[in-house]
Amino acid sequence: MKHPSNRDFFAYWDERRGYGRAPDRSDIEPAAVRELLGDIFVLSCDVEAGFPLRMAGTRLCALLGGDVKNQSFPAQFAPQSRGEIEEIVTIVCEEMLPAVAGIRAPSPAGSTAHFELLLLPFNARAHEPISLTGLLAPFGQIQGPLGPLEIVSWRYMHRPTERLVPRALRKLALARGLMVYEGLR
Repeated sequence: MKHPSNRDFFAYWDERRGYGRAPDRSDIEPAAVRELLGDIFVLSCDVEAGFPLRMAGTRLCALLGGDVKNQSFPAQFAPQSRGEIEEIVTIVCEEMLPAVAGIRAPSPAGSTAHFELLLLPFNARAHEPISLTGLLAPFGQIQGPLGPLEIVSWRYMHRPTERLVPRALRKLALARGLMVYEGLR
């Protein structure tokens, strides 16, 4: 991740998930990420409804041209990027893999605005809709509303294959002069 806001949000999300694949939605405290709330959103993983935005920060709404609550997230993208963003969101929800993407969009001044998009899954629970959270971080000062977003690059962030879990060491005296330390590989 290149943007400091995304690194901060990912670090908080990672700390809240602990040793699990993802944190529960209730584990994320808005007060803990207060300075990032303007760029954060929550997205429903509902394909038939078009992946609607359940919550969007004020700065994100300003960049996208108004209140985007209950609007389709892929609809905010240019037609050539919609299939890609739908696939990325589906993988984040189903495989519980965070994703990061480079995004660009035409700005009102006629230049191109650049962003980094972070998508983070929530733990799926029975009888609750599946959702994810994300942050669209702009590089530089950008005034909205922007044109359609376009994906430039993306990748999934796989968890390290094995996290080091602290274990209690036990000394076992098997034979005189031989010590075995159980719990280490």
